[in-house]
Amino acid sequence: MSGNALPGAERVVRIIAETAIANEKYFGDLDSVVGDGDFGYSLARGFEKVLEGWDDIDRTDAGTFLKRSGMIIASRVGGTSGPLWGTAFLRAGAVAGTAPDLTGEQVVAMLRAAIEGIKARGRSDVGDKTLLDALVPMTDRLEQEFSGGADAEKALRAAAVAAREAADATGAMVAKRGRASYTGERSRGSVDAGAVAVAVLTERISETWQTRGATS
Repeated sequence: MSGNALPGAERVVRIIAETAIANEKYFGDLDSVVGDGDFGYSLARGFEKVLEGWDDIDRTDAGTFLKRSGMIIASRVGGTSGPLWGTAFLRAGAVAGTAPDLTGEQVVAMLRAAIEGIKARGRSDVGDKTLLDALVPMTDRLEQEFSGGADAEKALRAAAVAAREAADATGAMVAKRGRASYTGERSRGSVDAGAVAVAVLTERISETWQTRGATS
């Protein structure tokens, strides 16, 4: 997945922001089944702020860009989503640092750091029916593909499939974190909105990478 780090980071953040905004109602509807229904709204408002201040975000390097974006998200996204998604971007940015380009191995390391940040901030883990239940399998698959010599397009396609399958599988889980956890067994039978968001975002990144190429 080698390529100029800053343009790559900018591109991914913009895809995530635009996709989160476009799916505001969908994510909110999913969250309203057993949650408080504000996930889609909160995420969209936070990423709107990122796009509103897009030209002013520090672009010293990819790491700085990701960390500054994370700070905007953390301060603007409401509920529990802000700290979690903001932490993910901050941790990923710290790993990216000043690297002039990003290899597949580095991208996986950034995602691992984001995962650990989410676990610590949300006091959650895989199996609690959260975004981690899609983010971790997606990252595992990405690492597997890159380790096997796959290029970015192939690796992203496989990761998107893994994320979707994992997100769908959250329907059989009982929520252990967040508002949905208050409903106990009633949370079984509906997918987790955060996990689905990870799947949708990964799919969109994969689609865009295939149609535009990694360097466009």
